Amino acid sequence: MSSDKPQKPATKIVTAGRSSALTGPVVNVPVWRASTHLYENVAALEAGKSGNADGRFFYGRRGSPTQWSLAEALTEMEPGAHGTMLYPSGVAAIACALLSVLKAGDVLLMTDNAYDPSRSLADGFLNRFGVETRYFDPLTADYDTLFCGRTKAILLESPGSLTFEMQDIPAICAAAKKHHVVTLLDNTWATSYFHTALDKGIDMAILSCTKYIVGHSDVMMGSVTTHAKYWTKLRQTAQQLGQTVSPDDAYLASRGLRTLSVRMKAHEASALQIAKWLQAQPDVAAVFHPALPECPGHDIWKRDFTGASGLFSFIHKGDAATAAAFVDALGLFGIGYSWGGFESLALPVQPEKYRSAVPWDKEGTLIRLQIGLEDTDDLITDLEAAFMMARGA
Repeated sequence: MSSDKPQKPATKIVTAGRSSALTGPVVNVPVWRASTHLYENVAALEAGKSGNADGRFFYGRRGSPTQWSLAEALTEMEPGAHGTMLYPSGVAAIACALLSVLKAGDVLLMTDNAYDPSRSLADGFLNRFGVETRYFDPLTADYDTLFCGRTKAILLESPGSLTFEMQDIPAICAAAKKHHVVTLLDNTWATSYFHTALDKGIDMAILSCTKYIVGHSDVMMGSVTTHAKYWTKLRQTAQQLGQTVSPDDAYLASRGLRTLSVRMKAHEASALQIAKWLQAQPDVAAVFHPALPECPGHDIWKRDFTGASGLFSFIHKGDAATAAAFVDALGLFGIGYSWGGFESLALPVQPEKYRSAVPWDKEGTLIRLQIGLEDTDDLITDLEAAFMMARGA
């Protein structure tokens, strides 16, 4: 007998998307590999054309129980959501979400700390098709002045995945709604486990599932979760652009999702311990981690989020060559893009290259860390040795 009491997030992660109507009487949904679905007769073929919804077979591009189960689980994790579309990458998710609400002549507002591929999409593809992008200071408090009569969408990222500025999402959403502007949030850093976006006012919550949802650095995937108001247009846009994910990838993402709660808590605890340790190091000028009380935007994080992930950055006091020597000296941290997997990563970054509205003018070299699931003491030992080696480089 099940209870009517709402499930807590950790329980929902395990149970969501596992209705017997989709999966059958099994724990894990099977991998349905099929491009063509056969019909009994022409009448059934014609009937299959109606009802464009998950749970109804039509053609492989619209999915099967493997994809439907994952989409349903991600929808259940966002209170008030109507549906989720899956995409072959996080960038594809951002692109299709924007294309579903923008047309030639529109203005897109984008936070100046946005993910570089989001900027590339806006400055390249969207610009070619007549959409103007205006960047704004992620720390602005004068939200109403951002909008003009042609503004149709605003893309947010809180915290930013390089410099970790926090944005007041409820306040921005309230201002956007007064101007009839669609709000989109790249929520990859926290996921809906640590930050439910739609109940803060966001219209479309975007995830690069490649990161924490999958969690094992072996699948590329993105998702967009939204209200009923935007669902039909979002779904039509994805289908018209032929966006789909393979059942094997959906299976792996579903498998990763089931351990999201324990993984996120482990990432959070280790990253916070290491961030505090870094604050005391003589080679470190500043640490940007929203859960640190000293970090700008901490009050917003504390109000709106229930936890923090394993990604943060710090400023190495040395020049680019010294910072590179530090990263090269690390043994347990891989050097590579992406994050959210079980392994730790280090990446020197140059945010000054990706700013339009406000310059990044802090002295030193910014290094981003993804804290994986290794023993925290071992990671600190590795960092300490790398600092020492870089001093002598």
